[in-house]
Amino acid sequence: MEIQSRVLVLLLVLSLLVFLPDVVVGLTKQQKLDRISALPGQPRELTFSHFSGYVTVNEEHGRALFYWLTEAATSAQNKPLLLWLNGGPGCSSVAYGASEEIGPFRINKTGLSLYPNKHSWNREANIIFLESPAGVGFSYTNTSSNLKDSGDKRTAQDALIFLIRWMSRFPQYKFRDFYIAGESYAGHYVPQLAKRIHDHNKASSRPVINLKGFIVGNAVTDFNYDSIGTIMFWWSHAMISDSTYHKIIKTCNFSDENTSTKCNEVVNYASNHELGDIDQYSIYTRTCMTASNNTIKSLRLKNTLIRRKASGYDPCTENYAEKYFNRPEVQKAMHANVTGIPYKWTACSDVLIRNWKDSEDSMLPTYKELIAAGLRIWLFSGDTDSIVPVTATRFSLSHLNLPVKTKWYPWYSGTQVGGWTEVYKGLTFATVRGAGHEVPLFRPKEAFILFKSFLAGKELPKS
Repeated sequence: MEIQSRVLVLLLVLSLLVFLPDVVVGLTKQQKLDRISALPGQPRELTFSHFSGYVTVNEEHGRALFYWLTEAATSAQNKPLLLWLNGGPGCSSVAYGASEEIGPFRINKTGLSLYPNKHSWNREANIIFLESPAGVGFSYTNTSSNLKDSGDKRTAQDALIFLIRWMSRFPQYKFRDFYIAGESYAGHYVPQLAKRIHDHNKASSRPVINLKGFIVGNAVTDFNYDSIGTIMFWWSHAMISDSTYHKIIKTCNFSDENTSTKCNEVVNYASNHELGDIDQYSIYTRTCMTASNNTIKSLRLKNTLIRRKASGYDPCTENYAEKYFNRPEVQKAMHANVTGIPYKWTACSDVLIRNWKDSEDSMLPTYKELIAAGLRIWLFSGDTDSIVPVTATRFSLSHLNLPVKTKWYPWYSGTQVGGWTEVYKGLTFATVRGAGHEVPLFRPKEAFILFKSFLAGKELPKS
C-alpha cells in the first residue's frame, strides 16, 4: 500500500507539471521575479510558461528595455529562441507582434480578456517580444533627451546588450539556436542587429548568441528602390492617376538625401487627394471608424510621412491593446511600468517617430555581408500593403543580383495558393496572397506555414 501511495503521489506531481505550467522547477531568483503567474483574463489552461520584465542596457542614461518571453507550448527546452521586433520606428512589439500577430493571445474587444491564437508561433519556438528602443511601450529612459535622439545605431547596440544580459539571466537559452524576426522598419532593426551579433561573435572566443538567421516581412530595405517600388504599386493598383504617377517619376530623385519641394508637393497631393480614406497598410479592407481611435502609426518615404489608422481583419485591434495594457492590474502582472512612466502606454511613440536621428539609406550592403556569413535569410511580403509593398521589396532585392536556385513558383496552404516564392543563393523571397502589412494578422495560417518552413530550412510547399 505504501508503494502504491508513493506512485499515486508521483503521478499527481507529474500531472501538475504537465497541466499547470506555473509549477516551474529550477528557476533562479530573478527568473521567479520575472515569471508571470497569470495575466488578467487569460485562458485558463496554458501549456507554457511566460516571463516579462526589464533589462537595463545603459546605466549612465538609465535606459531599460521591456521584454515578454512566451516559451514554446511543448518541449520548450528543445525549441529554438526567436526575437521579434516591430518597426515604426517607435512601435511596440507587445502591441503588434505579441497581441495581434504571432503571440499566443489575442485581446477581446472589451480589452478585459484574452483568447488563444491557434496559429501562434510559440508552437514552434520560444519567443521574446522586445519593446525597442527605449521610449517604446513600457521601455524607458531616465534621460529625457534620449527620446529625441534615438536612431538605428543606438537601437542596434542597445538590443545587443539586452540579448547578452538577458541570456545571463536565462542561461538555459545560451547557445540555443537563435533567430530574429520582425516587420516594417524592423527591415532595419533585424539585419542591423544580426550584423552586431555576427561581429560580436567573431570577437568572442565562445559566442553565447548562436545566431542562425532571420526573417523579415514587408521590410524597409533601400529608401531609393523602396520609394520607386511604392509609387509603382500605387499606380499599378489604380490608387493614383497616370498624370500624378508621371509627375512623381519626373520630379522625384529618391536617391537624393533631401527630396525636392516639388517632389514633396506631388507626393503629398497623391496622398491627400487621390489615395482616399483607405487603410494604406491593407488597401482592400475597411478602416477603423471608432471615434476613440487616435493612434497613428507612420513610416517615412524619405521626408514624406504616410499615415494610417489601425488595420487588420478587425481594424480596431490596436485600440483593444491600448485598453488592456494600460490597466494597472495587467501592468502589475507583467512587472511593467515599475518606475511610474509619466505617460500612457501607447502602441507607437510619436516622439520617437518624429525625432529619429540616423537611418541607413540601404540595407543591401548589410545583406551581402550576412549572406556571405552563411546566415539563413528570408524576406516576405503581404501583397495588399501599399506602405512597404511587394513591388518595393522585389525592386530592392533585384539589386543584390543573386543567382536563382529555385525559379518563381506558387506555394500552397492546403489546396489554396498561399503566395509565390523564389529561392536565391543565400536568400529566399516569398509573397503572402491577400495579406496586408502585418502578414500574420491577415493570413495567420499562411504566416505559420512560412515560419515553419523557415525554421526547417525547407522550401515552401509546392502543392
